[in-house]
Amino acid sequence: MPAQKLTQEILAAAIQGFQSQKTKLAAQIAELKAMLSGGPVETAATPEPAKRKQRRISAAGRRAIAEAQRKRWAASKKAAQPSSHKAAPKPKRKLSAAGRKAIADATKKRWARVRAAKAKAGK
Repeated sequence: MPAQKLTQEILAAAIQGFQSQKTKLAAQIAELKAMLSGGPVETAATPEPAKRKQRRISAAGRRAIAEAQRKRWAASKKAAQPSSHKAAPKPKRKLSAAGRKAIADATKKRWARVRAAKAKAGK
């Protein structure tokens, strides 16, 4: 497994997870002690889980991000527009009657050979 860079957020999440596990274990230990003595036993005071700090972005930061995105879109649209100096598209090619007949004759000839080979193999 590749080594991961431990950031402050990852470490804070790990601490919070371990603290919640510690709280659950303390509650289970208290239940077991209560079963032994036959009465409820107080658990140790558990600290409130730390609230995650909400990040906020300033209005100036939002404006800067929006302006940068508008620039990217403008560049993208400019690149996508077709150039006026490109050659016109080639006209669609059409098959002549003679060419169509030649293809049909060749196909019939091929299938005749396939059938002949199959009949020869069947004997």
